[in-house]
Amino acid sequence: MIPEPSTAPPAPTPAPSGPAPSGPAPSGPAVRLITVSAAYGAGGSVVAPALARRLGLPFLQRVTTSEGHHAGPEPCDEQLTLEEVKHTPVHRLLASFTQAMPAGPTQSPLPTRHQDQHIRGHGEAGIHRLLATGGGVILGRGAAVVLGKDRGYHVRLDGPPNRRVTQGAAIEGISEAQARLRLRAADQARTAYVRRLYRTDPADPSLYHLVIDSTVIPLDTVIELILAAAQAQAAASQAPSGAGSSSTGAS
Repeated sequence: MIPEPSTAPPAPTPAPSGPAPSGPAPSGPAVRLITVSAAYGAGGSVVAPALARRLGLPFLQRVTTSEGHHAGPEPCDEQLTLEEVKHTPVHRLLASFTQAMPAGPTQSPLPTRHQDQHIRGHGEAGIHRLLATGGGVILGRGAAVVLGKDRGYHVRLDGPPNRRVTQGAAIEGISEAQARLRLRAADQARTAYVRRLYRTDPADPSLYHLVIDSTVIPLDTVIELILAAAQAQAAASQAPSGAGSSSTGAS
């Protein structure tokens, strides 16, 4: 049996009051909402919490790394942990997702649709709770798809698998052989989550304002790039000319 979703999900954890990792928050128009989608080894578990700390915003974890619990803005897991696989309802279903991921819209059997609705509601509840409090930084959850380009600043971190293996091993302090196994598991599960629930590929660059190959740029520089780009978008959105935002990619 799949547990019923909580009617009042816990509030996202606020950013700590400690010093920022790389400098003060940028001045100018306030950046209130950033989403980060990241493949394994691309550094999302480091970059997203650091952005929350720099901006003094709450941080919302991946739905695929806890059973409704929101981690604080500190480095979180790149990998899928054994505890996740055992205890997260999402992962009990991802095993079947990855056996036959739909390439496009399909008619799911009624029980499967019910499961999908439960998981989707579980993931989106935290996003909407965060919006109600005024914004934050969201890692994963298909947040760019849920919110659309008109709400928030959406970032995708990726890179060639071999370089992500190397970086993932460095982040987690493991061997490259272990990181290669984790990459396969995490990429498969997290891609299945978005494809199954939203019929969308999370690697599609059209979903994001900024796409970065974060395996060839130091992660502290990646943080600065995202802050600068989000700040520029916030300023442009307040310009009297009404000029639209444009997608920017870095690789």
